[in-house]
Parts: sequence; C-alpha cells; structure tokens
Amino acid sequence: MKPVPHHKTLLQRLAGPALCAAALSLLTACDRPGPAPAAPETGSRTTPIQQEPGDLLCGITKAVCYSGFRQGQHPDRGDGAVNPTDEEVLEDLRILNRNGNFKLIRLYDSQVNSEAVLRLIKAHDLDIKVVLGAWLDAEVNNPDCPWHPQPYPEEVLQANLGKNAAELDRAIRLANEYPDIVVAVAVGNEALVSWNDHMVPVESVIQYVRKVKQAIAQPVTVADNHDWWAKHGADLAKEVDFVSVHIYPIWEGKDIDEAMAFGTANMQAVRDALPDSQLVITEAGWATVASEFGPRASEAKQKQYYHDLFDWAGRMNITTFFFEAFDESWKGEPGNPLGAEKHWGLFTEERTPKLVMQDLYPDLMPDHNAE
Repeated sequence: MKPVPHHKTLLQRLAGPALCAAALSLLTACDRPGPAPAAPETGSRTTPIQQEPGDLLCGITKAVCYSGFRQGQHPDRGDGAVNPTDEEVLEDLRILNRNGNFKLIRLYDSQVNSEAVLRLIKAHDLDIKVVLGAWLDAEVNNPDCPWHPQPYPEEVLQANLGKNAAELDRAIRLANEYPDIVVAVAVGNEALVSWNDHMVPVESVIQYVRKVKQAIAQPVTVADNHDWWAKHGADLAKEVDFVSVHIYPIWEGKDIDEAMAFGTANMQAVRDALPDSQLVITEAGWATVASEFGPRASEAKQKQYYHDLFDWAGRMNITTFFFEAFDESWKGEPGNPLGAEKHWGLFTEERTPKLVMQDLYPDLMPDHNAE
C-alpha cells in the first residue's frame, strides 16, 4: 500500500465514495477540535513540536492507559488468564469516565478482557472511545534484553508467528464490530526498542500495519519508545497514520524538576526526525512507589507531572495517554512488591484515588464514610 501523508484526514485516507459515509460516521463520533493553537515552542530547533487542533485524536488531549487486572488476576502467562469480571470492568470504566474525566482510553491487546471493555462501553452507552491494541509476541531473539538473556527456543518463536497473526485478526474483527468506539488500532507495543523481550523485525511490523490498514476504516499506528522513533522510525512512520511515542523521564534517571524539559527534548528529537508525522504520546507517567527510583517516586511528584504534562500537551495539541489508570500487582518481579512496574496507577489496585485524583473522587477515599 502506498504511504499516505500523516496529516491527511481519515476520510482522505479512505478515498472512495462508498466509504465516505462510514468515515464521516467515525469522525463525527469524536469531539470537535479545540481552540486555535498558541505560539509554537521551538527552542533552538527549526521544526515546531506543536500540532494543529485537528491532530488531536477525537479532539481530546487527556487520555489514559487502562488494564483492569486486580489482585490475583493476570493475563495469560502460559497457564491461562485470570480476567476481571464484567462487574469489575464496568466499575473501572465508570470511575474513569465520571464527569467526563477520561473519554479516551488505550487497551494493549485484543484478548477477552479487551473485548469485554468494548462490549460494556456499548451496552451501557458510556462516553468512552478506545485505542485498541494488537499485542505482538517475540518473533526473533533479542540478546540485548537485560531481564531475558536466554534465547527463546525456535519452536516458541514459530508458535508466536501464529499467535501474532491470530491477534491481528482479533483486532481487525473488534475494530469492525465496534466502529463507533474503536478510534484507532495500535499494532504492537514496544516490540522494536532495543531492550524489549518481545522483539519483532520492523519489516514484519510494516507488513502487519499494511494488513490492518487494508481491513479497517480506523487509523493504524505503532507504539514505541521515543528513542527508537527518533533514530530508526523513518520507514515505519511512512506507513502509519500517526506515530505513537512513549516518554519516561523517571525511567531515564530524571527527577521531577527535570521531567518536563527532558520529555520535551525527547519529543523534539522525534519531531525533528519525523517532521511530517502526526504525533501522539501513548505512554507517559510517574511511579508513586519504586525500589528502582527511591525518593524520585511519590504521589506528590506524580500529581505535579500529571498536571505539568497535560498543560504542555494541551498547548502542543498532542493527545497524551497517562500511564496508567490503576496499579497492577501482577507486573514486574513477583518477589518485589515495591517494584516500579506495580505502582504507576492514578488509583491503587483497590480503586482508591491517589493524591492526583483525590479532589475528583473524594467519595472513593477509605475514610469517606468514617465518623
């Protein structure tokens, strides 16, 4: 498929009178663009980071990554998944969507749990749109992954080819089944960056992107680290409808006083490398507890980063997904309850609001009904 300029609208990408009605329906399902942009922030660079209001997904700046696994629950780790119940997922969606706080969420795969999210949004007529994921497992070994130095057996890699094909088929089916809810599909998550444990060759990712684009009306993207996009992303950027970038100042040794300057520099590097691409930040967050980060992790710093980040994203017209909605204890090292991977949520695993969310959800505080 011939690459399409990234700032073309979805209707332009679809091209053809038979598809115009479907495209217009999808576009009008999203909010209208916001006000005119302020002056660009360019620093010493020549390519502005700032985008037009129409480059926002659904006209929305503030979005959140969602995965609903609670204590004792987890995705399939070889012996089957333990998924949240419909009641638990619906509770989460209503928390996130209360008073329109979050109208756009990101899911990471197209498995049973993600399908439940879409089904419940539709059944209960919730005002939530979804960037749906298609998770890609390792298709080649990555000797540079620090936590998985042992190679996968060849039979595992071969089996993953089939798993990935099935996952793409599920994402296509769900995007077509829920066209008014799914506003984009992300093919893979950090499957290209040098340190991952689920490496997929970029040539394969490009083929997967082309397959999905041919099968759905919604935009298609790939989510990966800012450094990979800036240094290696030119060919893939020509294939996707927008570039999905991850930035994590805290993971890269920065404290809160350096966070915004560092993240802005990350985005500037991507913008300079890909000046014609529409940019979306599909992960950016701040851990509240982390043995890896010491005092750099805290609820107060998460609150500051949250507000600073969305203030900047609003001025830059960049849709930004905060990572993440709820803490997830299944992640990371099982023997380290203080590991960073478990503590990125805006809410605890018990659905108690952390400092950044307490003013919006006072009734969810443990002592709300205490005498």
